[in-house]
Formats: sequence, structure tokens, C-alpha cells
Amino acid sequence: MIRSKLPNVGTTIFTTMSQLAAQTGAVNLSQGFPDFNAPLALLDAVGRHVAAGHNQYAPMTGVAALREQVACKVARHYGVTVDAELEVTITPGATEAIFCAIQAVIQAGDEVIVFDPCYDAYAPAVALAGGQCVHLQLSGDDFRIDWQAFAEALSPRTRLVILNAPHNPSGALITRADLDQLAQLTAERDLYLISDEVYEHLVYDGAQHVSVLAHEQLYARAFVVSSFGKSYHVTGWKTGYVIAPPALSVELRKVHQYVNFCGVTPLQHALADFMAEQPEYLDQLPAFYQAKRDLFCDLLQGSRFRFTRTPGTYFQLVDYSAIRPDLNDVEMAQWLTREHGVASIPISVFYQQPVAEQRLLRLCFAKREETLQHAAEKLCAI
Repeated sequence: MIRSKLPNVGTTIFTTMSQLAAQTGAVNLSQGFPDFNAPLALLDAVGRHVAAGHNQYAPMTGVAALREQVACKVARHYGVTVDAELEVTITPGATEAIFCAIQAVIQAGDEVIVFDPCYDAYAPAVALAGGQCVHLQLSGDDFRIDWQAFAEALSPRTRLVILNAPHNPSGALITRADLDQLAQLTAERDLYLISDEVYEHLVYDGAQHVSVLAHEQLYARAFVVSSFGKSYHVTGWKTGYVIAPPALSVELRKVHQYVNFCGVTPLQHALADFMAEQPEYLDQLPAFYQAKRDLFCDLLQGSRFRFTRTPGTYFQLVDYSAIRPDLNDVEMAQWLTREHGVASIPISVFYQQPVAEQRLLRLCFAKREETLQHAAEKLCAI
């Protein structure tokens, strides 16, 4: 009999709900991917580079032109200079970057602080490295970090903290004061930080994303992870990157070269071209997605769901306690898909210990206008 290294891990909720949506013909607002295409210039660039013969292995650290464009983007958005050669690594998706960063710094017996509800890839990667997650729940309806609880959770075994902002699934943002608090509480400790910032350009209502890249004290010990898939509507390309100080990048690359070695070559060239030609594209993303959020929320005003408009990401949480308080959120997500034709994600799956009184579902609004209208009609009819 196989002795599983991940005995408590099964099929992810994202796969489960997308399969159920396909089986029932439901509108799929569960898994986080757009149902519209990437910019035509970006798609054209892929074909151009495939035809040009850019189809062999890329450098292990990524195509140089793309690493340079990442460095340019960081300078443009955060006023920070990073070394494209020594600090930027292109990876086959942000999840691979997070996995490699965890493997690079976690030893058997180490503790990793994560904030629930948290992305489901963190804990398995920690377990495979021989570490243990310490789960802290984000506070209240606004999903803020409880810094007193964080201070009490720190121990001599704490080796890593994983932040996620803008936060999936809640959309909550982090502030400069939060980063200052983290820096103060960890200043004398031998620990590292992973900052999962894949939704960095999806921030609304005039707010600005606060990146660990722009916090000198924290960046000195950090891996900052982001995703081209989220920013350029190409989640299926599974292309991301991680920025870390040279010494940390060396350790990350030692792992990365034996996990995937490199990302897909023509996609990297295409992204580099598009970023160089249209750097202003990212400036337009907040308004693009805020319009979708506002349309969807306006359409839901006539429903029995309660919600506060999300400040970030392309996910909207809705409270269904006025509809079926007798169902937990997994049951509700299944009922909603089967009986009313809209697939969602229950947020209890993002917790080690779900909050009993919560009645929340996550809906993805990275969809065409007609998709959002169709889904809202179904939701408002309940």
C-alpha cells in the first residue's frame, strides 16, 4: 500500500466545482479564469515567435528580455530597482514559484505562519518540505491581520511567513502600516517572507497596491511572487515570476531547476514584446476590472445575497445567510450549481478550521458582460 506524503489532500475544490459546472451546464463563476481573450497583439506575438523558431528550452532563469521587462515594470510601478539577472526568475506559474521558495528555505520541523482563509497550495508545499503550518485567522468582515495574534504565534521554530495581498478569496488589501508592523515584529528573528502578489494590478476605488518590493527592510528577506496569467488574461499559459534578493534567488533557482527547469519559451518572448510595446496596459487594468465588479454588484442588488464590494482581485464574496442558512458553504455551492445553474467556491476550504457562522461564497467576475448578466439573472431569481 502506498504511504501518502499528503494523506489529507484530495482533488482541489477548483477542479471539483469546474467539473460540476461542466456536468450541469452551470455558469462557471468558480475557478478564477476569464472567459474572454487576451489582447490581440499579445496573441499575435506568440505565433510570431513560434514561427521564428523560439521553441527550444529557455534559460533556466527565464528569457532575458522578459526578466528585463519585469524589472522595468517594478521600477515604473513601485519606484524600485531590481537586478533582472540576479533577482528576477521566470517560472511556470506563480504556484511553482511559491513551491520552490518554500522548498528552498524550509527544513524539517520549521513552522510557517499562514493567514486563513489562504490559498490551498501553501500547506501541501510546506508539508512536503517537512514543515508545519501555523494558521492564523484574518479578523472580521474586512479580513485584516490581527498583529497581536501574530506576535503570540511567533516561536523559535518560525522560519517563514506567507502573505497574500490583494487577498484571495476576500479581496482584502494590505497597508504600509501592516508591512511596518510585520517588519518590527520580525526584525530580530531569523525568518523569511513569501509575498504572494498575483493580483497586484487588480486594486479598485483609487487604492494603490502596497508591495513588499517597496519595503526595503522586508524585501531583504522576501520572495515576491506574481503572475502574468492574472494580469494579461492568460491563466492557461501558467507563466509567473518571483523576485528575491540575489542570495535568496540562488537558493530558489537550485530548486526550480529540478522542478520545471524553465517556462514555455515562445510565451516568454511574446510577453516581453507586449510589455515593451504597451507598458501602459497595466495602468488600465484596475478600471477594466472595476467596471466588471461594479456591473456584477449592481446586477446583484436585487438579489437576496448580501455583500460589500471587493477592494481587490477579481473575486466577489457574497453572504447567502438570508437564503439557505441551513446549508454549510460546500453544500450551498453544490445546491447553487445543481439547482440554480451558477457555480461558486465555498470559502471554508481556505481554512484549517472553518468559521461555523460564516455563510460565504466566492464568485469570479472576470467574465464577459453577457456572462455576468446571465449569472446575475439566475442569482436574483432565488
